[in-house]
This record gives sequence, structure tokens and C-alpha cells, in this order.
Amino acid sequence: MNDPIPQHRLSLETIAAAPASIDPVFLQTPQFESAGLSETLGCRLTLKVETANPIRSFKGRGAGYFIDAIGKRGEQRQLVCASTGNFGQAMAFACRAHERGLIVFADTSANELKMNRIRELGAEVRLEGADFDEAKEAARQFCAEREAWMIEDGREPEISEGAGTIGVELTRRRNYDAIVLPVGNGALISGVARWVKAVSPLTRVIGVSAAGADAMAESWRSSGIVERPGAETIAEGIAVRVPVPEAVDDMRPIVDEMVLVSDEQMLAAMRTIHRLAGQVAEPAAAAGIAAIAAEPDKFAALDVATVLTGNNLTEAQLDRWLGA
Repeated sequence: MNDPIPQHRLSLETIAAAPASIDPVFLQTPQFESAGLSETLGCRLTLKVETANPIRSFKGRGAGYFIDAIGKRGEQRQLVCASTGNFGQAMAFACRAHERGLIVFADTSANELKMNRIRELGAEVRLEGADFDEAKEAARQFCAEREAWMIEDGREPEISEGAGTIGVELTRRRNYDAIVLPVGNGALISGVARWVKAVSPLTRVIGVSAAGADAMAESWRSSGIVERPGAETIAEGIAVRVPVPEAVDDMRPIVDEMVLVSDEQMLAAMRTIHRLAGQVAEPAAAAGIAAIAAEPDKFAALDVATVLTGNNLTEAQLDRWLGA
């Protein structure tokens, strides 16, 4: 395999080797062409479903690989992270498997379902701050006072490399004209794009942010980091207002385009996915379909893939958004 960016922070060799250190329950996830979505969207649409696992999201790949890697290095510091829910669940799942303690910071309005699952997996949850980035700042302060290790999704290369195994699985079957992915802290798109650009350079990798939380998109477009005073979106998984600089740097040379979608477009995509593919997706997970539906001419007749990244919805959200 030719490496188009040999100096990139993420390693192709590591992505290829990562499955050996990831719990198999997160690997070889379903991917299939959805006839109903393909017809409706006007392209050949492949869904990769990352929700049929114990934490209902893709993040078990990166967290699992990261915790295994630091264990092999003999790292013993107290582990701390901040999360809107899915990353915290993934870290808690991996830490439990490796008998490691974990403290997860989340904001005071965090998804109750996700927080309860983090606790059930054995981690301590601390609710501080009005939004994710305030919770992250509280976690940083805690780590500074206790000499603990603040683990950030998107900052640690092993987390992105673990997520990159999705790209390995996607391209094992065939190459695509475009792969469209939601962008939160950037680990998913960076890991997948790193692999895809090496094995299929002509594939366009397109990231999707929420219109009300465009900090990652605007940072990718600029030469620096763009922060926002708030993140106004129902898509908590991509509600980033303070980007991780390392993640943005990882994205810049391998992501072809960043687009924005509204909450209304994500809600419509959730309903379309449920109706035509029989899958439940949380708002962030539906961002890829929302982006394709928003610009059908861009994707017309192309071979396109997207990832359903999570489906952790409360009963109230299911009833309100899907009528389930």
C-alpha cells in the first residue's frame, strides 16, 4: 500500500493491526446497500451500521484500542474523560474489561440514558457545566489538581486509529465515489479518511457538522482553530464548540469537504432511515444521510457510503422524533 501522507500523525500500519486489540463485538459490523434509501436519494447508498453492540455506537473501537495500548505501555494514572455519552460509554466498557478506573465528566443536561449506562459499566459520572465544553474544562481542572490523565476523543491518536478500522472494513468490499461521515471531535473521520485515502485516493471523504455547531467545519476551512460561544443543536454527538487542535490537523490533508446540516434535516433523515432501512439513528448518526438528501445532485448516480454511528435515544426522544 502506498502511503500518500507518510508524515501523518495516524499510522496505516497501526490501523491495520488495531482489530487484534479491539473486542470483536465491535468489529465486522453490518454494511449493506439499502435499496429504499438508494432509490430515494438517487445514488447507490451503502449503510454501515455501528449500533449493534453493547454500547450502541462505533466508539468502542477507538476506546478499546486505546485502553489496550496504554495497558501494554504500563500506564497507571487515573483516567478521566468528558463525554456527551457515547465516548464515555465506550471508555467505561473498555476500562471495565481491563479493570481500570474511570471518571467521566458530562454537563448537567446530559442524556440521562447515556449517563446511567456509563454508571452501569462501572465508571463514576460527574455532572458539571452547562455544555460539553464546560464539562471538559471541569475535567481538565480535576486532572490538573489530581495529576490524573485527561483523555480526549480526537487528541489521542490510538482512538482515531481504532475508529479507522471502519474504513478498513468499508473498503474491503469495494471502493466508493464518496464516504460521508458525521464530525464530532474528529476521530471517526480522521481514522477512516486516513485509510481510505491510501487505498482509494479518488474517494471523496466528506464531513458533516451541525449548522448550530460549526466549529469543526470552520476550523477545517481556516488556518487555525475557530471556537464558538455555544453549540445549538439536538445532535449532542457532534455539538462541539471548542475543537481539539490535533484532530483538526489530522483532518486537513485527508478530508475533501465539510458541509453543514440543520436539526430539521437530521430529524428528517432519522425518519427516512427508520422508514426505509429499518434502523434507529440518533441525530448525529443521521447527519450523513441528511447531507446527501440536502444536495442530491452532488451525489446523483454515485456509489456512496455513510455510517450510522449511534442510536442511544431515550424513550421520550424516540416518541418525539420517531413516533416509536
